[in-house]
Amino acid sequence: MNRSTGARLCATAAVGALSLALITGCSGGSSDDAEDGAKDTGSSASSSAPAAKALTSAELEKLLLAQGAVSGYKVDSGDDLLPKSKKDVKTDKPACDPLAWATGGLAPGDTGANASNSLTEDKKPSGAPTSLEDVSEADIENAFKINITFVGLSSYEGDGAEKAMKAVSDGVKACSGGYGVTADGENSKVTKVAEIEGAAGGDESVGFAEDVDMDGDGTATFHTQVVRKGNTVATFYTADFTALTGGKAAEVPAAVVQAQLARLK
Repeated sequence: MNRSTGARLCATAAVGALSLALITGCSGGSSDDAEDGAKDTGSSASSSAPAAKALTSAELEKLLLAQGAVSGYKVDSGDDLLPKSKKDVKTDKPACDPLAWATGGLAPGDTGANASNSLTEDKKPSGAPTSLEDVSEADIENAFKINITFVGLSSYEGDGAEKAMKAVSDGVKACSGGYGVTADGENSKVTKVAEIEGAAGGDESVGFAEDVDMDGDGTATFHTQVVRKGNTVATFYTADFTALTGGKAAEVPAAVVQAQLARLK
């Protein structure tokens, strides 16, 4: 949790550094490599497994939210912030792998069909400074008042989507005491995992909160939502810097979840 993206002004540079610090250790990017899939961690959660054929990564890309789909949010690929493959994300407890993958848009189950992007809250501050000399403490504080949500879609054959959901549910229980993560060579520590209410709108959902160690400077809490609709699984992970600076949990925006689920069959 130590990478920085840099930025035009020191205020936005600080935001970039913190955003990567929070996201990198517990997330990943999209991948088309089938061998990156999670292992089967149990039997189907239900007997109503969809018989539909899995969508391809290209088909999933078309189902992702596009610019203008959610009022007040900018849509971006998110590729610059996240590891590219499951191979780049390793935990010290295999049961926790689906949690680490879900936080960054990777498929939590065994599939090579995956697509992801990000939505950033689009705030338009008035009177923004135009030079470093004009940056005030208030400008720096306001720069942290943003949230960014990473959205991942993955598709499965047979009852694969239900098995993916069970892997996440089992992982929440198995990893309640925390786990270590290495992403792109950076080490991070999740100190606690707890189940939260799952998002509405799908056939099945699992929500979980993770407390993340901030390099010895306390912890920050982030929420992840994993929702199955048919044989497609959608994952949502939010870094909310307004919540972080106020000591609150970073919750996934319901508007983003509902807009994305509405695009799935």
